[in-house]
Amino acid sequence: MSQSMKFRDVQSIIDVLDDALDAGIDTLMCTTHERMSEVVENFKANPSRYADFKFIPCMPYAHKYANAVTEHGMLGALKQYMPQNGLFDAALQGGKALAGKDIEGVVRILIDSELKAFAGVKTPVIMLQNVVVDLLLGMGFNEAFRIFDAHVREHYDAVPGYITMNLPMLLERLDSLGIVNPVVCTNFNKAEFRVSGGVQAYKDALQKYPCQLMAMSVFASGAINPDEALIWLRDNAEVDAIVFGASSARNIRATKELVDRLFENNEENSVV
Repeated sequence: MSQSMKFRDVQSIIDVLDDALDAGIDTLMCTTHERMSEVVENFKANPSRYADFKFIPCMPYAHKYANAVTEHGMLGALKQYMPQNGLFDAALQGGKALAGKDIEGVVRILIDSELKAFAGVKTPVIMLQNVVVDLLLGMGFNEAFRIFDAHVREHYDAVPGYITMNLPMLLERLDSLGIVNPVVCTNFNKAEFRVSGGVQAYKDALQKYPCQLMAMSVFASGAINPDEALIWLRDNAEVDAIVFGASSARNIRATKELVDRLFENNEENSVV
């Protein structure tokens, strides 16, 4: 609740991002929440200050669709986020897209709708949220991964990424689709907090299916001392980025300095 109150206005968000930038962190991993459009507009209005800043959008913002389905039903929710004119709007109104199982067309339009707010800023990586990734894994809907991968690469000239709570299953599935060395964000920590199947299963999967690993929940929600957590992470995985959340300049600086010290020989490692 206190954090929600802290970020109740856009300027509070921008202030924290300024603190991060001053500490040497130039990348924000964020949802596609409607408020991000205001943040992006601020960054675009100050190009000299934010010229090198990068966003990593994580889509979809699931609560938005859940609320829309509750209020308007499945078909109404789809129509709400489709363009109001054009081929797919006409097809949807006539039932042709759904009747013809034009899933690829619908998915591509929903992706574009989610990312519209980030036009004009750097988005080198675009992530698919774990709520969707893990649902698709459970359903066996592999085609969705192929659609997402191709559209992000072709339409946005960006690298597609995947957030998951089941790293071994995801890496095996992506490999079977010919998606190699993917960007994957997952929990990875000494306490095995939300590490599905355990750390050893993750290490085995990483050895068999190499990926660009973004580690999150490295402190296990505060259960592990930061020094201990990062030393363990450094010694147990080749990590390309560490994702952490912070709301004060002091915490941001402390985490950045600790990562720089412990990973000083890994120039490719970054903090997000």
